[in-house]
Amino acid sequence: MQRRILALAEGRFSPLKSKTANGAIAYLPGEVVGVIDSTKAGMTAQQVLGYGGPIPVVRSLEEGLHLNPTHLLIGIAPAGGRLPDAWRDIIRNTIKARLHILSGLHTILSDDREFAALALEQGVTLTDYRKIDPESEVVAKGTWRNRSAKVILTVGTDCNIGKMTTMLEVHKDLLRRGLRTDFVATGQTGMMIRGRGIAVDSLVGDYIAGAIELEVDRSVAEGYEYILVEGQGSLTHMGYSSVTLGLIHGTMPDAMILCHQPTRLKDDYGLPLPELNNIIAFHETVVRYFRETKVVAIGLNSVGLSDDESREAAERVSTLTGLPAVDAFRFGPEKLTDALVGYFSSSHQRS
Repeated sequence: MQRRILALAEGRFSPLKSKTANGAIAYLPGEVVGVIDSTKAGMTAQQVLGYGGPIPVVRSLEEGLHLNPTHLLIGIAPAGGRLPDAWRDIIRNTIKARLHILSGLHTILSDDREFAALALEQGVTLTDYRKIDPESEVVAKGTWRNRSAKVILTVGTDCNIGKMTTMLEVHKDLLRRGLRTDFVATGQTGMMIRGRGIAVDSLVGDYIAGAIELEVDRSVAEGYEYILVEGQGSLTHMGYSSVTLGLIHGTMPDAMILCHQPTRLKDDYGLPLPELNNIIAFHETVVRYFRETKVVAIGLNSVGLSDDESREAAERVSTLTGLPAVDAFRFGPEKLTDALVGYFSSSHQRS
């Protein structure tokens, strides 16, 4: 069945506050038929995001049903990732309208007795991207020591800063170059786009490294040469640093791409974002206890900047760090991909 997705982004449809809806619009071409946000009803995705074309923003689920959707995507993450009580009626009415639901909430809809019974009655599915399969609850074994594939991880100076988008753009470019490349999703948006993965922020802390190691090993067994792992959180974010460290230990990356938003000066706690050269050295030091690795390029999130301002920001960052920098979504990822391929070629020659 060809999916026709209606994305719920009530009150938050914007470049930075509706990550899941935005990811679907950008990377599932032709599948998103509308977005629910009463505060922007009458606008289009293009007008709100700067991409997405004429996808309409509608006022309500009832209005969106006229677009003949097959699925409702919960396209934003409320505070804490829990289902707000005010949304229960929306979920009920969605199921009664016989739409399948795609959810990345920490609230597992398929475990809700009312929703599960209603979905069974109406013959629809409830897909919970954050529901953890017991086989993913494993401790890391250190399989990186015998790994032949090259694993690349995106890391960031903050959360929600473009790690998934940067990696998806690099993934497309490596495929264009004829290299066997996989994208490993570690969050609900990436899982929806890739069709598999593991929501690492839903795992017990002891299992984060083991679960992502299992996903990487799966890609290795399938014969991929380059395995691109979507980063999460930030090592310098007080709330979400633990998931970042778990991903680093589970991937033991051969290389990293640092993601940064030049216009963002402070994090959620009001603390200044780290100086770029310091955060690059920090990531490399964390991995160096086990093995040598490098941050080889910087992916920018230049939301709010003009094209010229984005290019100027990239030049400043490149001059400061000595690394190639670009907003891959806006201008293409070739600089980042060239840096990766060049780094691995020189590493091979040295070895």
